[in-house]
Amino acid sequence: MSTFTTALAQAHDLLRWQSPLRTELWAARLTADLEPDEMAPFLRRAAKDGSAEARLTLAAISAVNVTADMYRPADEGTSLPPGHEAVQPVAEDAGAGAYALTGKNVAETLPGWVRRMGHVTCEGGWYGKADPYGEQVLAALSFRYENGKEPHLLVVGIDQASGGLAVDAVVEEVKFLDDLGLRAEEPGAVAGRVLDAFELGDRIMGAVVADTLAAVRPVAISRARAVPDLVRPAPDDTMSRFDELPDQPGAREAFEKLAEFVGDRPLWWSPGRVTQFLTSWLPREAILSEAGIAAMPDVVRAWSRFSGAHPAVLAQVEADAPRLPALMADDSLAGLGKRIAQAQRDR
Repeated sequence: MSTFTTALAQAHDLLRWQSPLRTELWAARLTADLEPDEMAPFLRRAAKDGSAEARLTLAAISAVNVTADMYRPADEGTSLPPGHEAVQPVAEDAGAGAYALTGKNVAETLPGWVRRMGHVTCEGGWYGKADPYGEQVLAALSFRYENGKEPHLLVVGIDQASGGLAVDAVVEEVKFLDDLGLRAEEPGAVAGRVLDAFELGDRIMGAVVADTLAAVRPVAISRARAVPDLVRPAPDDTMSRFDELPDQPGAREAFEKLAEFVGDRPLWWSPGRVTQFLTSWLPREAILSEAGIAAMPDVVRAWSRFSGAHPAVLAQVEADAPRLPALMADDSLAGLGKRIAQAQRDR
């Protein structure tokens, strides 16, 4: 049985179930299953077929892959059956015209529930660690359709060690949130992080992600785009919430270097990250006063307690901190940027 025939059989069942969410998730999986060069012929065949099942397929794929402001009218001369007006993607991530034949107004020819696809209200956002060391974080957003039905939760796993790219996503019941231990955040910021993470993944060739991501990706992106007041790029306020800075000379200077190191991924703090900071990054990159060097171990201890006080992390600080003065004094470890900055300072 061909992909098209199978899709229409599944669409027949979806017309009976009348579930916008189930239909959107189905369309996302269908999008993932079709190769890029298969999408346009598939949509063209659906437009030519004209059956209710084919029209639902067009409407669903359109709902999960695009938003209205991503499209302009197709070039004149495009011929489709009435009610199947072609649209031409103009957004970069729409992908080589793959959705050029998706029906813009097809939903109007189908039962009313079809028009609810993609029309959701965001009810909350949450963000936090997926594991004790924050090597991955979770961004969660809850939604329900405009008629108040089918509440659902989108959860996106974002890998910090790989730079902050999206590596997995699921759509679950809202009660799934109870087991995640995330803290509430402004939905616009959470949605911004989701979009930032997917865009980063698109720029990295060969990024390692979960096999399940592709089948949820279109829904995840369309949901994030539906959140009002998006914050792009989305900052993380973890550093600003840190209020345990030791009261000693050089502490502020030391903390500024720590903040520079953790950058926009402050939830990621593991034993390996401790070692990288104290024994590699600081000697290579940082210029610190004697007071800053002396204060650094206590600052890192305080940050480690704030980041979860994991025994392995605290033990790594104690193992690496005594080496810091000697490493900072070893000019052979300084990187080029540090050497240039030192030379300019000493002029």
